[in-house]
Amino acid sequence: MIKITAKAIAKFKAIAEDEGIDELIVRARVMGGGCSGFKYDLYFEEKEPTEFDEQFEIDGLKIIVDPLSYQYLDGVEIDWKDDMMASGFKFSNPNVTASCGCGESVAF
Repeated sequence: MIKITAKAIAKFKAIAEDEGIDELIVRARVMGGGCSGFKYDLYFEEKEPTEFDEQFEIDGLKIIVDPLSYQYLDGVEIDWKDDMMASGFKFSNPNVTASCGCGESVAF
C-alpha cells in the first residue's frame, strides 16, 4: 500500500490545476540512477494503466505503480515538504537500506 499525505495531495492538485490537467492520475516509480543505485520518479500519467499496475485512489488522486517498482514502494509514504532548505515531494520508505548524502538516491 502507498500512503500520501494531505499536503502532497493538495500539491498534486495545485500542479494539475496550473498545468490544465483534468484527470488526477500520477505514476510513481523507482528508476536506476543516483549514487546509491535507485531514485524515485513521479509524473502525471496520460496513458491508461495496464492490467499489471497496482492502483490506489486517495481523496480523488489516483496513484499507479508498475509491478517492478511496487516491490520497492510498498509501504512508502509520499509527503510534500516546503521549507527554507528545499521544496519537493519526500518519500519515507521502510524498504530503504541506504541512501546517499544528499538523499536523492537510495538502495534497497
